[in-house]
Amino acid sequence: MRVLDIQRMSTEDGPGLRTTVFLKGCPLACQWCHNPESISPKPHVEWIGVRCIGCRTCVHVCPQKGITLDEAGVHTSETCVACGTCALECPTGALELKGEEMSEEQLFNTLMKDRAYWGKDGGVTFSGGEATLQWKALLPLLEKLKAAGVHTAVDTCGLAKREVFEALLPVTDLFLYDLKIYDPEAHRRFTGQDNQLIFENFEYLVQSGARIWVRTPVIPGATDTDENIRSLASVIRDRVEKWELCAFNNLCRDKYERLGKTWEFASAGLMPKARMEALTALAVNSGAPEAMWSGATARETE
Repeated sequence: MRVLDIQRMSTEDGPGLRTTVFLKGCPLACQWCHNPESISPKPHVEWIGVRCIGCRTCVHVCPQKGITLDEAGVHTSETCVACGTCALECPTGALELKGEEMSEEQLFNTLMKDRAYWGKDGGVTFSGGEATLQWKALLPLLEKLKAAGVHTAVDTCGLAKREVFEALLPVTDLFLYDLKIYDPEAHRRFTGQDNQLIFENFEYLVQSGARIWVRTPVIPGATDTDENIRSLASVIRDRVEKWELCAFNNLCRDKYERLGKTWEFASAGLMPKARMEALTALAVNSGAPEAMWSGATARETE
């Protein structure tokens, strides 16, 4: 299984205190993505300039001779195979391997070390990227966690074959399901993919009695219209346990800079608190009584 990161003591990825495993790869390319390093399924080495002391250790230890260092920083060439040697030997942690291969047994043992702080309500959440892309490797791990009495959650964009959700349903206690945009053309424009299968899988999980928390990112100029929230509410209604409207923030700008990418939302402002409250009220009035909004970074006024 290709793991991007493991976050402990999470309170935002399901009930209680949780360990969240972020997996590499996603079928969507959301223009506002806050984890751009997770989109590609391939591992890569990331340079964090503020930590670098220019010691050139990475240049010397690279087996492929695929690293150079100049005044602009560390660069990897086409010969880099993301083996992780440079990240392992870097004395300051200025290089990080994004996409570590972990076996089912290795990841299970790593997760179970956190059991002491989960309590009766917490557990493990698999996120991404998109966790279902690695479902064949994820399934036996979920089975093992369930057998050990661990609460399991899968955070998903819903873009996977039906058989994937059929397989995951018996061993997943909670689905954190993203519904971003109702209009299919707008969905394709902002994410690169159609949303028909996403809504079909949502209906399947609802009809199957799955426990579901829906999450909708509220993005300025993309998902934040009254029409979008009202339309999503017509689908969600009161059929899920919770609907969370997640306020946009631009705290991930440095990730795009490290990847050498331009992010069109870099200059977008935070969602106003009043606007988030208005959209939440609209969701509730449209038939979603459990709607709520999150985002401590939302600014107080217009």
